[in-house]
Amino acid sequence: MTDMEQGSPKGTLISISSDVRSGAALVASADVANRKAFLRDLSGAQLKALPYLFEFWALDHQLAPEGDWRTWVILGGRGAGKTRAGAEWVRSMVEGSRPRDPGIAKHVGLIGETMEQAREVMVFGTSGILACSPPDRRPQWISGRNLLIWPNGAEARLYSAFDPERLRGPQFDAVWADELAKWPKAQSTWDMMQFGLRLGANPRACVTTTPKNVEILKDFMARKSTVHTHATTQANRAYLADSFLQEVQERYCGTRLGRQELDGVLLADVDGALWSSARLEAGHVTKLPQMDRIVVAVDPPAGANATSDACGIVVAGIVSQGPVSGWKIYVIEDASVQGVSPNEWAAAAIAAMDRHGADRMVAEVNQGGAMVEAIVRSIDPSVSYRAVHATRGKAMRAEPVAALYEQGRVHHAFGLGELEDEMCQMTAQGYAGTGSPDRVDALVWALTDLFLEPAKRWRAPHIRRL
Repeated sequence: MTDMEQGSPKGTLISISSDVRSGAALVASADVANRKAFLRDLSGAQLKALPYLFEFWALDHQLAPEGDWRTWVILGGRGAGKTRAGAEWVRSMVEGSRPRDPGIAKHVGLIGETMEQAREVMVFGTSGILACSPPDRRPQWISGRNLLIWPNGAEARLYSAFDPERLRGPQFDAVWADELAKWPKAQSTWDMMQFGLRLGANPRACVTTTPKNVEILKDFMARKSTVHTHATTQANRAYLADSFLQEVQERYCGTRLGRQELDGVLLADVDGALWSSARLEAGHVTKLPQMDRIVVAVDPPAGANATSDACGIVVAGIVSQGPVSGWKIYVIEDASVQGVSPNEWAAAAIAAMDRHGADRMVAEVNQGGAMVEAIVRSIDPSVSYRAVHATRGKAMRAEPVAALYEQGRVHHAFGLGELEDEMCQMTAQGYAGTGSPDRVDALVWALTDLFLEPAKRWRAPHIRRL
């Protein structure tokens, strides 16, 4: 009998702290003397067990929620600890108090994008099942059968999302599905798995994935039987290289790709949207040229929610030398503010003008009329200001601006993630998101003032001369 067999790692170490979930944080925040004293007071068996007590070390998003659920989805950015959480959940399902004691689950399915991914990440990876398992509970790998067998007889078999038919027949009481948003045959694989997830009193699935805008993920995220936890890449920064964090933050922070891959946010491109993530990502630039003209466009909040709705503030510039066919527009900053007073959003707009040396402020005044200009001029009487009035609906105003993106005329600086989120939910029938598309409205006014109206004036004399 080994030292670890003399007592359960979980049972032994729960007595160390009344709240085992915060135990590692308490130890880490203690001074050196207290940390040494903590380790000195542990027995040999406890010291051996400590590295494998995941509840002690885990971040909140890596621990399964309590309650009655069927599917637990762990959404996270790259490096957020999703794989470790999935492997440890499998351990928690198959392991008993002692190495040969039965656990909750005995028949586990491990499903990856490919068989290679399942084997190299879920089983043999640095955060995979074998790396996470203590020596006396480590399962045996049977390569010819793609099978793990634990000392207590529990089994886990590997499957590929490329071959959903292999799931027709096997039965499970637990399933770990990794990177489901990347699965090539996601719906059919998930359906076949669900039919087999039928053993035991409470069969469950754990899904670990970086979120992507795929229907299957959105579908079961909306189900009452699904729970989810979420974390950004930064949440796991203690285990990631500083150079990696610095590079990805500088390159992707504030972009839709960054919000998906680093922040772990499930972004939705609505069917029929005027803009798509792919088009916006393709138009990103890392360096802005010298602009011929810059405007700050403002879509003020109005009505009863004037101090709670967002005030859209977008800064954009244009390079307009030569004929219209060569004009290029650059969206420079989304300076929108939320839940502030009229004086505060006016000050924020003027500050954006100062930061970028803008030539004019353009503000929609349908709701506020002369009051909008009065508020702005109370802060800066000399500001160059133009009031604009909406005579058409938001979607109709947005369509010609969206056409400029289709023509490749518009580029975005990095850091416009929230604006781009709204854009990808704007359709010809209206806004599909919640609330009002204040940022999109401001963008539309900026690009109308910079390009659409000047282009009409430029073309008119040329057309008359033809």
